[in-house]
Amino acid sequence: MSVIADDTIRIVHVEKARGYWANVGRRLMRDKVAVACAAILILIVLAAILAPWLGLADPYQGSMIRRLRPIGTPRYILGTDELGRDMFARLIYGGRLSLFIGLAPVLLAFVIGTTLGVVAGYVGGLVNQAIMRTVDVFYAFPSVLLAIAISGALGAGIVNSLVSLTIVFIPPIVRVAESVTTSVRTLDFVDAARASGAGALTIMRVHVLGNVLGPIFVYSTSLISVCMILAAGLSFLGLGTKPPEPEWGLMLNTLRTAIYVNPWVAALPGAMIFVVSICFNLLSDGMRSAMDVRD
Repeated sequence: MSVIADDTIRIVHVEKARGYWANVGRRLMRDKVAVACAAILILIVLAAILAPWLGLADPYQGSMIRRLRPIGTPRYILGTDELGRDMFARLIYGGRLSLFIGLAPVLLAFVIGTTLGVVAGYVGGLVNQAIMRTVDVFYAFPSVLLAIAISGALGAGIVNSLVSLTIVFIPPIVRVAESVTTSVRTLDFVDAARASGAGALTIMRVHVLGNVLGPIFVYSTSLISVCMILAAGLSFLGLGTKPPEPEWGLMLNTLRTAIYVNPWVAALPGAMIFVVSICFNLLSDGMRSAMDVRD
């Protein structure tokens, strides 16, 4: 009887979830700003992924005789950098690393932080205290300083940047996950699942996780823009991507000496970081409104 009851509860929640996400999709499609931002991000992501097949110039090949060409130069639509490399090609190829370093740490932190937060919120007691007090330690440091400190200790490089940024974003996600799980675990459908004989892992995986994943996901998407800015900052300080790899933060660093000679070209990597960050923020706000997530 307990197995049948649990299966019935699960079917009901699956049907409700399908209807809920369908309504979220319809509300999101009516948000013109969110749709426009999503279209811009998709275009940038596709351009970065398909860069080798777009017939672009070699982003690594430079020439001192054509260095710092202005925007609009024939054959160099966005000019050239301090080593004479095509800025348009380097911006497109740079999107690969910049987007990867912006998305991967948040995705890893989302998985780890959601797991820890759900366990802490559902189990409670000493488990909650152990997880949440450990998380609170990281809040003693600003996220920028913490990322710099960890990257400085581990050394420069993409992998170390990913590790440091993941560690930075796990604590806030754990807090959000623990908060929403604590409010969900006392609801009637969770009590019904317990009464049907379902185990703690089953309840957390099937009943709790499905109801808290939305708010956690929306909050995590709002961290992508912050992660991209922090990743660019690490590269700018020499703690992230190493030359000659094209990456927007590193390009800002190498072009800073040319800002008085050709400021428009030097500002292009920063403009890309700004556009992508704003699009992620506005898309996250649109998703929050569509899902009716309240702080």
